[in-house]
Amino acid sequence: MIAQLRGLLAQVEADRCVIDVSGVGYLVQASSRTLAALPQPPELALVLVETVVREDAILLYGFAEASERSWFRLLTTVQGVGAKVALAILSVLPPPELMMAIGSGDKTMLTRAGGVGARLAQRIVTELRDKCEGMPTGAPAGGGVPGVTITVPTPRSIAADAVLALSGLGFRRAEAQPVVERVIDRFEGDVNLDVVIRDALKELAR
Repeated sequence: MIAQLRGLLAQVEADRCVIDVSGVGYLVQASSRTLAALPQPPELALVLVETVVREDAILLYGFAEASERSWFRLLTTVQGVGAKVALAILSVLPPPELMMAIGSGDKTMLTRAGGVGARLAQRIVTELRDKCEGMPTGAPAGGGVPGVTITVPTPRSIAADAVLALSGLGFRRAEAQPVVERVIDRFEGDVNLDVVIRDALKELAR
């Protein structure tokens, strides 16, 4: 299964993009939020991927952040929420707002997404309210849903995870470590893992 793609961003459309990896173009469907977070073609991009295998196709869904991919997986466990609807929800509600909407039972927020009516919104709230605990949000602490604990990684743990990820992509730890530290310092520590990896890849590719 494909878990992530690193390559040149060849094309961006309304609901999908094409990542060129060593001459092979991968069509990746994504939320509008993920597409907006990507660099301008033909810059280097790193996209986290959820691979869905069907009888008639192999489909790739891309995410700029691990938290969004985790919520995509959770949303698609609800009957009536396919990949298209899940992406529509994530396009209008980032993980922190999605957690808030489900935790507070705010069906109106969910119906802002295309394909989500009142009945489906109620089903999402009912089935996922008790499953939100421990879900990542990519957001700083505070303003959470009562009864839901949000764990925020420290800059030091983010740096270690970023260097490990870059090492897995073929970069030497000695060259990745200083780049990661510069990226974190530039954002004064207020970053998440996906942003650090993405910006570090840009510097390492120069």
